[in-house]
Amino acid sequence: MHPTDYVIIGAGSAGCAMAYRLAEAGKTVTVIEYGGTDWGPFIQMPGALSFPMNMARYDWGLHSTPQPNLGGRSLVTPRGKVIGGSSSINGMVFVRGHACDFDHWADQGADGWSYADVLPYYRRMESWHGGGASEWRGADGPLHITRGPRRNPLFNAFIEAGKQAGYPLTEDYNGQQQEGFGPMEATIWKGRRWSAANAYLRPAIQTGKVRLVRALARKVVIEDGRAVGVEVSRHGHVEVIRAGQEVVVAASSINTPKILMHSGIGDGEQLARHSIPAVADRPGVGANLQDHLEVYMQFAALQPITLFRYWNLPGKLRVGLQWVSLHTGLGASNQFEACGFIRSSAGVQYPDIQYHFLPLAVRYDGKVAAEGHGFQVHVGPMRSKSRGAVTLASSDPEAAPLIDFNYMSHPDDWAEFRACIRLTREVFAQPAMAAHVKHEIQPGRGIETDAEIDAFIRDHAESAYHPCGTARMGRRDDPMAVVDPECRVIGVDGLRVADSSIFPRVTNGNLNAPSIMVGEKAADHILGRAMLAPMNQEPWINPAWQVAQR
Repeated sequence: MHPTDYVIIGAGSAGCAMAYRLAEAGKTVTVIEYGGTDWGPFIQMPGALSFPMNMARYDWGLHSTPQPNLGGRSLVTPRGKVIGGSSSINGMVFVRGHACDFDHWADQGADGWSYADVLPYYRRMESWHGGGASEWRGADGPLHITRGPRRNPLFNAFIEAGKQAGYPLTEDYNGQQQEGFGPMEATIWKGRRWSAANAYLRPAIQTGKVRLVRALARKVVIEDGRAVGVEVSRHGHVEVIRAGQEVVVAASSINTPKILMHSGIGDGEQLARHSIPAVADRPGVGANLQDHLEVYMQFAALQPITLFRYWNLPGKLRVGLQWVSLHTGLGASNQFEACGFIRSSAGVQYPDIQYHFLPLAVRYDGKVAAEGHGFQVHVGPMRSKSRGAVTLASSDPEAAPLIDFNYMSHPDDWAEFRACIRLTREVFAQPAMAAHVKHEIQPGRGIETDAEIDAFIRDHAESAYHPCGTARMGRRDDPMAVVDPECRVIGVDGLRVADSSIFPRVTNGNLNAPSIMVGEKAADHILGRAMLAPMNQEPWINPAWQVAQR
């Protein structure tokens, strides 16, 4: 079989975007994906989001190592094992990140990745349906971005409570002003999950330039210092899929470092422990692992207007039938329709706390709170200083790696998390929300002191499923950088990484949008094109940030 121009490992958020742009430029691409089809209502129906994330058919089933600062708990680490990757099993929330996040990337050595540089790629990738034209937003990209109807009065009550607590409102947190309370955006289009598979991969395959190969990528094949293909196993056989030009690893911030290490790219001592010959000694592979932790603050409702009335078999059937027949109704929303981004204290330049509001008290695994009618807000700090690592568990490329997030290992994390809980209680005490609050379910009355709040966090903090940073981008002379600002793996020719692994630091908010943006921009680097012209719009920073928390 003739080699295709490019071989991409992973049909996830970045991989699908790259396949689409490379095919658009006339290149041939082979995408290797171990997971299967995303056909079926559980993935395509936004309201069913708690199902695919917990189904072995669609999820890799990974767990962290026991976390000493969280009482020894091992946290689930879902990653999409399906076309579209995690964009097919996530909560569909669309957050670009704050402008300052990308300026920080550039400061860390990711030259050409400042906000002015990435904004044109965000615009290129999206079709925004949130309101009239905007110089901040795109109008004709493959990825449709919509807002929920906010029919449930609790959504607007939450936004109004934020305003009453003294916070700004924002009409578009993905535009000029992230800080404030406002409507949340989602990758939902015409009532369906608009994953990277729907937006990018299917149109790319239809060009005839892209083929999808169902196989497990074991390692990159490197000859004389150059990546020439990918060793895969499928149907019980090991074979090599060769690349005419380059190999791109886009297998997630968990599986990408694993594949690199099995290919001989990583910390020399760790590779030697597993008898893997070193091709490039890059100690940054697997290091710098970051994530967002959050807690669910839950409240019992005074009025029976929450989604709990549908949380029974007849209710779920009714919602499901309406969605199957018309793609409308509650099933057409992820139910994250209101949000907030605030600063934890004076002296913090831009938001470091995020809110997702949900008109139901429920867990990600679909287990509902015992109290019946209720609602919740997911809240957590955005810029934890804790860093963990992905390491190999064995020399078997089919074994899962060890994932140690090292959560809550920095003392500042505790102070920031306590602020999250206290500031949230203040928002829910405002008249707009107080009219709906019967009482606080969790943490609950009596959890007031630092020690009590810390114990609650230790027992209840969950991952927001935003792992990143394990093959970070930086200057070529930075010993801990894995890729240069053109996504080229330092020390190996013909090999790139383009997914959330390359983030120098986790962005403000959910990671799907910046992961797709990385795929879009990486495609231009791969093609050797001039980058889209920087856009120098001035993002809004709270003028009183140095002296006021709001």
